[in-house]
Amino acid sequence: APGRATIVRGPYLQRATPTAMTIRWRTAAPAESIVAFRRAGDEAALTRIMTPARTEHELTLDHLDPATPYEYAVLPSRDAAPASWTTFRTPPTRGTRTPVRAWIIGDSGTADANASRVRDAYRAFSGARRTDLWLMLGDNAYESGTQDEYQRAVFEMYPRMLATVPLWPTLGNHDGMSADSATESGAYYDVFTLPRRGEAGGIASGTEAYYSFDHANIHFICLDSHQSDRTATGAMLTWLRADLAHATDADWTIAFWHHPPYTKGSHDSDRPEDSGRRMIDMREFVLPVLEAGGVDLVLGGHSHNYERSRLIDGHYGPSTSLRATMILDGGDGRPGGGGTYEKPTPGRAGREGAVYVVAGSSGKVSPGPINHPVMVHSLNELGSVVLDVDGPRLRLGFIDDAGVERDWFEMTKGASPDGDSDQRP
Repeated sequence: APGRATIVRGPYLQRATPTAMTIRWRTAAPAESIVAFRRAGDEAALTRIMTPARTEHELTLDHLDPATPYEYAVLPSRDAAPASWTTFRTPPTRGTRTPVRAWIIGDSGTADANASRVRDAYRAFSGARRTDLWLMLGDNAYESGTQDEYQRAVFEMYPRMLATVPLWPTLGNHDGMSADSATESGAYYDVFTLPRRGEAGGIASGTEAYYSFDHANIHFICLDSHQSDRTATGAMLTWLRADLAHATDADWTIAFWHHPPYTKGSHDSDRPEDSGRRMIDMREFVLPVLEAGGVDLVLGGHSHNYERSRLIDGHYGPSTSLRATMILDGGDGRPGGGGTYEKPTPGRAGREGAVYVVAGSSGKVSPGPINHPVMVHSLNELGSVVLDVDGPRLRLGFIDDAGVERDWFEMTKGASPDGDSDQRP
C-alpha cells in the first residue's frame, strides 16, 4: 500500500475561476494524498478527495460558488484529520465590479535576502487587505529556471501566498534556459498549470506559453516574449487578435510579459543586439495590436529597476522617435498633481492610451540610466507593484523594500468618479 505523503512543495493555487480552483503539491515519494475542503466554517459540507499515488499531485475543485471563501487541507493519509485549515477565495463572477488587489513581482527569482525583503515589505504594506491574485513577470528562478531553483526561489520563498492566492506567471529568459515553449516542456511548464483551453476566460490559446484569464471586471493577457513567434502573422499574435475581439465586455485590459517595449534600465529597448530584438519585436508587432484593442496597462520585467510611463499611444519606434502626439497625457496621473489619467470611453476602446510599467526589481537592482523619454517616474530600487481596481478606477503603486510607496498613479474609465482623492482604495 502507498505510504504516508510527505509534502515537500506546496500546496499552491493555480488556474482560478469563479467556480473552480486547482491545487498542486509535491510529495517526497509516490503516495496517495487526501484533500479535505469545505465552504469556510461549514462543518456539515466537508468533502474529502483522494489523489492517486504519485509525486506531482494536481486536483481541481469544481462546482464552487463565486466570490466565496473555502477552507482546505492536504492530508498525509486516509485516516488523518486536518490540524488546521488554509483558506482561499474564489474569484467573483466575470464582469463583477468589486475591489480587486493584485501583487506583481518581476525578476524575483534570486532566492535571497533581497527577495524576502520585498516580500515582507508588501505584507506590511497590504496588512489585512486581501490579495486576490498575483503575477510573476518572468525570471522567476535564477539562474536557469531548474526545478531546484524553483524550489528555493518560489516555493520556499512564498509558501503562505502560494497556498492562499492564485499565481499567474509568464516565462522569462532565465526560466527559458530549462524550458521550451514549443513543446511546453521543462521546469516552468512542469511547475505551473495554466489555461491553454480558455478555462479561465478569453479564448483557447492551445498552449500554456501564452494565455488569458478574467478576474472580476479585468481581462488579463499573458504573452511569451522569449520563445514564441512574436511576428505579426505568427500564432501568438493571431490568437491575441482573436482574444481581444472576443473579450469585449471587460472594463479593464491588462497585458503582461517579460521583455518590456520601453526601458533604459539594465537593458536598453532601443538596441537590436540587446536580448535578441525581443523588446523591439514586442514594441513593433505586439503594441499596435494591443493598443488598437484597447489595452490599458502593460507590465514587464527584465530590466532590474522600476520605470512607469505617461499615458501614451502609437509609439512603436526607438526612443528618439517619440512625438508629442503620442503622449495623450503627459502628467503624473495623480489627483492633486498632474491629474488622474482619464480614458473617456467606458469599457474597452482602442487608441485611448495605455501606461507601461517595468517592474523588474523584485530580486535585484542593476545599473542603468533609467531615462527613457516615455517614462514619468523611474527608480533603481528594490520593490514590487500593487494594483488596485475598483469599478471604473485603477490605481498602481510601487512599494520599495522598506514598505514605502515611492510612486503611484490612477486611471479612470468613462465619467470621472466623484470625489477624486489621493487616498489608497
